[in-house]
Amino acid sequence: MNDVLLKPQDLTEEQLNVTELKHQLTLFGDAQKVAFLAHAPVNDLVYQRAEFMDALLQRLWQHYAFNHNPNLALIAVGGYGRSELHPLSDIDLLILSESGIEKQYETRLSEFVTLLWDLKLEVGHSVRTLSECLDVGLNDLTVATNLQEARLLCGSERIFHQLKNCIHSEHFWPSDKFFQAKVQEQRDRHARYHDTAYNLEPDIKSSPGGLRDIHTLSWIARRHFGATSLREMSKYGFLTDAEFRELDECQTMLWRIRFALHLELRRYDNRLTFSHQPSVAETLEYKGEGNRGIELMMKDFYRTLGRVSELNKMLIRLFAQAIEDEPDHKKIEVLSDDFQRRGRQIEARKPALFQARPDTIIDMFLHIANDKSIESISAPTLRQLRTARRRLNRFLCDIPEAKEKFIELTRHPNALHKAFLLMHKHGVLSAYLPQWSQIVGQMQFDLFHAYTVDEHTVRLLKHINGFRNTENRETHPICCDIYPRLAKPELLLLAAIFHDIGKGRGGDHSEIGAEESYTFCIEHGFSRPEANLVSWLVKNHLLMSVTAQRRDIYDPDVITEFAKSVRDEERLDYLICLTVADINATNPELWNSWKRTLLAELYYSTQKALRRGLENPPDIRERIRHNQQLASALLRMNGHPPREIELLWQRFKADYFLRHTHKQIAWHSENILAHDSDEPLVLVSKNATRGGTELFVYSQDRPSLFARVVASLDKKNLSVHDAQIMTSKDGFALDTFMVLDANNEAISSDRHTKIKEGVTHALMQEGTITLPCRRASRKLMAFNVKTQVNFLPTRTGRRTLIELVALDTPGLLARVGAILAREKVSLQAAKITTIGERAEDFFIVTDTERQSLSEEQQTSLREALFDAINDAS
Repeated sequence: MNDVLLKPQDLTEEQLNVTELKHQLTLFGDAQKVAFLAHAPVNDLVYQRAEFMDALLQRLWQHYAFNHNPNLALIAVGGYGRSELHPLSDIDLLILSESGIEKQYETRLSEFVTLLWDLKLEVGHSVRTLSECLDVGLNDLTVATNLQEARLLCGSERIFHQLKNCIHSEHFWPSDKFFQAKVQEQRDRHARYHDTAYNLEPDIKSSPGGLRDIHTLSWIARRHFGATSLREMSKYGFLTDAEFRELDECQTMLWRIRFALHLELRRYDNRLTFSHQPSVAETLEYKGEGNRGIELMMKDFYRTLGRVSELNKMLIRLFAQAIEDEPDHKKIEVLSDDFQRRGRQIEARKPALFQARPDTIIDMFLHIANDKSIESISAPTLRQLRTARRRLNRFLCDIPEAKEKFIELTRHPNALHKAFLLMHKHGVLSAYLPQWSQIVGQMQFDLFHAYTVDEHTVRLLKHINGFRNTENRETHPICCDIYPRLAKPELLLLAAIFHDIGKGRGGDHSEIGAEESYTFCIEHGFSRPEANLVSWLVKNHLLMSVTAQRRDIYDPDVITEFAKSVRDEERLDYLICLTVADINATNPELWNSWKRTLLAELYYSTQKALRRGLENPPDIRERIRHNQQLASALLRMNGHPPREIELLWQRFKADYFLRHTHKQIAWHSENILAHDSDEPLVLVSKNATRGGTELFVYSQDRPSLFARVVASLDKKNLSVHDAQIMTSKDGFALDTFMVLDANNEAISSDRHTKIKEGVTHALMQEGTITLPCRRASRKLMAFNVKTQVNFLPTRTGRRTLIELVALDTPGLLARVGAILAREKVSLQAAKITTIGERAEDFFIVTDTERQSLSEEQQTSLREALFDAINDAS
């Protein structure tokens, strides 16, 4: 085998076999990788790969004697037609004939295509006649687009020119029809990515601002103007020289990342996933401690997507004017000396307005807030804004006139409808606020967040604005009630803008944001109490979600501590609006009825505590008597005599009646009274409780009970989110588990019987617990979460609180339960929280004597948990 890379045209007939050709392709790929790592221009490598493939296909065409057929042509289409090939790119081919393939060539064509597949090339091919090509192209936009980029590799020039003449004729996808179809196609594609370039696992090709957005511009320009490149587009006046250079620079950046990704992969993919981001960043020589190299690369990447996205939108609007003769005939309404509205777009009335008076940039967004019919900025005005933005020699917040207008905008009732969103999209928030420019494209390397810091913040603002709409009342009843009544909603807006602004700078981002938001408010003329409120909200924006999801909110002491932090109902109202919007903006899949119920219960319990006065704690004994009276009434209605109820309840501790509602108590009691078997009693609630399904276990207590229950539930792909672990005076478990399915919803009723049978069977087993053995997903294994076991102080000292942080691998909770049983630790309650790839769980435990763990017991438990968790991951 020849270890020298040969030009395909120099390959002999004897060398045209699978083994030698594979070897030559490997040598070529290796040479390209070496060149790329040696900083060869990626453009040269992309075109060089296409040239190599051209030569190989031409040599094979000759080998199979297709060159003797005057009615056959081999044509490159799609990206390959543009002479662009990345290491794993599809090689799209059209084998074109005038009126069908003669039989003598059919077998050879089959052998030709089979050989390409045997070489492991990503070949997409079609064999069509000229008329078939046109028929399919007329009915399929993708085919029509690919044909626009057709390039003859070898064969009949006559047939190829016939094809080109047909696809460039007016009846084949007229320019206006093609333009409308491609714009709609782009809208649909963007919608699949939530209309944002800032997803944390973006697609280099298809995400908004990705390569497809550049391709779309090229396709439209090619169809309408015959422009075959970005440079030719500039000749038609649609791109300035500076914009051409910018777009070309952006394409080169995206190509470098895509090329590096393809060098890492075995199969074609353009998604920059968490598992591949570290290796791509390393290949591109982004360096730094921890994830710093990844963050730097992704920040450059996201900023590139943003630039492409802005240029794409501007050029699409310019194309619309040229192709559809769109805006000139639309009604013009003068808004001020500086601005007018044409149709649904706002326009500057003076050519260099923003450069002469930068504060008028904020004026434009005040007009957008004033007029809900304005949807976007016109292309010429956007071009002017881009130029002015680049030439600013100071931040807009340093210009007194702009500062006054910004304050006015924050207080505008419609500021969040479109103004702030467009300010972010077009780089004005970065131009106004120095800190904002630092979070643009700021990566969050975890499975919890779905977006970059800036995109998450903008979505938070959208959700706050949604609290004004009555149609959201079912999803967010408390916030939709509170938000319209807030005395100063602009303070919530500012807290939202600053809540994550300290991320990526080291230290506690809440502390950084709190300090900077206070300074911002004072410098912008807000009073000290207003600045203090904004600063407090920023500093404590995680307090409510952490308390609701990771603390025992049915413990009066927890409510009292939370109420002390909040201090008054005004802060509580602002905080719940910020908290709900924050959770919803973090990840579309995070919000569910479980979280809504937890936050609602925390809100109302805290409100009640504040109104009662923190110096007047609730009467626990009165609450217990109240729950018992209501539960007893329900049981007596169902025929249970008072003495029977009394005898059962004498076995239960007072805490049981405090931590359950009267309906839960009646439900449990009725079934226990009717249970006459030695088997465990397992109940599953018919109706959703607090957004989940309640599972109740009544059984002779044993140390491994919790571990056996959660292991059984894990096998059925169910997750425990809350657990109340109680024991009767005579040693029976009275355990309640709040369970959700794989979609974080209540469990469907058709699964209840199987779940009860599975848990009952698990509780009757003896010996070693069978732990779930599902492997962690590849995506999960891209993360390294350091296991932490923290013991927290308690007010009474009678119980021990444990905070556990670990990688959320399958069966984690069952392993923790098994360790607690082995260490003879009694579990009293559990709060289970999953934050992306992190499990952040909270346990209340005691020793076998119902006392807090000693230091020696804590050390032993910590070591056992570390060993069990780290060995499994």
